[in-house]
Amino acid sequence: MTTDSARMRLSIVGIVVISLFSAVFARLWYLQVLDSETLQAEAIRNQERLVFEPAPRGRILDRQGRPLVENRVSEAVTVTGIEVKGNDRVLSRLAALLGISIVELERRIADPRFSPYRPVPVAEGVPEDKIVYLREHAADFPGVQVQAVAERAYPNPGLAAHVLGYVGEINDTELAPRKTEGYRLGDEIGKSGTEQTYEADLRGRPSRLALEVDANGRVVRTLSSRPPEPGHDVQLTLDLDVQRLAEESLAQGLEASRRRVDRQDRKSFVAPAGAAVVLDPRDGSVLAMASFPTYDPSAFVRGISPELFRTLQDKANHFPLTNRAIQGQYAPGSTFKLITALAALQRGAITPDTTLVDEGFFRLRSCRGERCTFRNAGSRAYGKVNLTRALTVSSDVFFYNLGASFWFGGGPNTLAIQETARQLGLGERTGIPLTSEQRGRIPDPESRRRLHELRPDAFPEGKWRAGDNVNLSIGQGETVVTPLQLANAYAAFANGGTLFEPRVAARVLDGAGKTVREVAPKVLRQVPLDPNMRTPILEGLRGAVFDPMGTAAGAFAGFPLDALSVAGKTGTAQVTGRQDTALFAAFAPVENPQYVVAVVMEEAGFGGSAAAPVARRILQGLAGAPPGPVQVVGGID
Repeated sequence: MTTDSARMRLSIVGIVVISLFSAVFARLWYLQVLDSETLQAEAIRNQERLVFEPAPRGRILDRQGRPLVENRVSEAVTVTGIEVKGNDRVLSRLAALLGISIVELERRIADPRFSPYRPVPVAEGVPEDKIVYLREHAADFPGVQVQAVAERAYPNPGLAAHVLGYVGEINDTELAPRKTEGYRLGDEIGKSGTEQTYEADLRGRPSRLALEVDANGRVVRTLSSRPPEPGHDVQLTLDLDVQRLAEESLAQGLEASRRRVDRQDRKSFVAPAGAAVVLDPRDGSVLAMASFPTYDPSAFVRGISPELFRTLQDKANHFPLTNRAIQGQYAPGSTFKLITALAALQRGAITPDTTLVDEGFFRLRSCRGERCTFRNAGSRAYGKVNLTRALTVSSDVFFYNLGASFWFGGGPNTLAIQETARQLGLGERTGIPLTSEQRGRIPDPESRRRLHELRPDAFPEGKWRAGDNVNLSIGQGETVVTPLQLANAYAAFANGGTLFEPRVAARVLDGAGKTVREVAPKVLRQVPLDPNMRTPILEGLRGAVFDPMGTAAGAFAGFPLDALSVAGKTGTAQVTGRQDTALFAAFAPVENPQYVVAVVMEEAGFGGSAAAPVARRILQGLAGAPPGPVQVVGGID
């Protein structure tokens, strides 16, 4: 190798070394001079740990201020992970005391939902003797504490469960849009009902503790702290006593129906489920909302087991988590005759004096075959009837004629029944501030076409025909409503035409009981109700209750009508492959309505036999009389 070649190689090596040192010096200069402030901030952040503790949730109260949901303080064994890390002796002692394995204890301590600087609850509901032992031997358990933990409590177990809802641990889907609101893994959040709708009011603001830690993660000092701010209380429109009355009456009615035999198939009625709603027609307040079967929200405290959660969602148990008052969709049966009657009077199809002879059946013109003949329940003939009498005795034939005349008449009145139904809020959500409310359905030619296109197997007929309008006139066919929609429609009729958005909350209160904000009644629309049109319908509904021939007369025999006058309508809806659905809708007192009651009972028989007795018990309690047990009666419709 020549001298020049060696010199060349040394020169190259020198250049490389100088370049490397230059790069290092440049990086050091950048870090120490140009980026020093940024790195200093990061170093400070590495020394700081933030610990958050949830605030106690606000209470949920009834309209009189009685607690429906409150907070109960329980004692929990907690462990601060950073203090017991590597201390096998403490972990072994604590695991033995709690009766769990060290592996399970370490799993609970390492729960990613909790900060290692925050006491992690590893056991709740620990027997008192073990709590005492921990307190007496605190020196043997460094990093282990017994702390008071606030959790949801229900003074009236299971009552109003579907309205109140439940809370649970926030999941990833719920957390993503709420990170900016301060939510973190492990936080509780309202999952349904009032707990979910009024989450922002009930939650409160968590405490915030800033700690300085050393390189080993040990706490050096507290940098700052902010105490928790408890959530606000939410006062509902529900009345505790009325809610209990409605739930008891519904459960009794279903049980009584199960003891009866369906004369059509000679089997006991199944009567598995139902709903009852009580509204104040003066402002749309929900006084009671019952759904059966129900559940106990306390099952969700401390986390519900997967087995129990599956049970609550099981079809065999009739889906106890479902709020049938707003999610159940039922054919309204003859309770829908209120709608058809209003449509006929408003459009001039009849007058209050129009009569026809009810021979027990109606035959559709230009139609052949048995399907062209529509009959009253039991093929009963009522003779000469006008609108008022037709409502009292529930003459299907009278309303069949109206349904057919609207369709054959053509012009703007062809869909008069559908338009009136929608005016009264049927076929659309009521707007009640509870999640998962269903729309129901008021069928017409367009909806029939869409249903046929979407599900031709279930809806093989794509055209709307005269017979469909005939079925619609008595609330059959594809018509479905929720119990709340039914109650709200009757409330609008009862109060003279004001359709309210039902409300479950009246106001939000602070910890001192002062009003933070009012939840005012909301009017959706005004429905024109001329007194000359309203009166004959009103008299027909009164007759259904107190006239000896009224379809609810048997259920209201002996009722103190002089103390609380009642008007109402029974309904019996036929469902293919199932026993009849029983319905009843009513309001009282007739002269100045303060209560509207709607009852729907699945596969329970005639409305006058099964649903009306349930409403009677509720109304009797509202009248201040001892309600007594529900007694199903004979009857039709």
